[in-house]
Amino acid sequence: MIESMLYGLHASDLIDLLASVALLFGVAILAGFLPAQRASRVDPMVALRYE
Repeated sequence: MIESMLYGLHASDLIDLLASVALLFGVAILAGFLPAQRASRVDPMVALRYE
C-alpha cells in the first residue's frame, strides 16, 4: 500500500520506515510533553478555584 502512495519507496526500505516511525513518535511525545509540563507548573488550588 505504501509503495503505491509514495514515489521511489519500496516495501523493503526498512530504514525509511523506521525513520518515519521515529519521527512520528518524537512529534507525539513532544505534543504531549509540552502541555503536560505547562500544566504541572500551575498551583492545584488556583486551578480548582478557577473551575
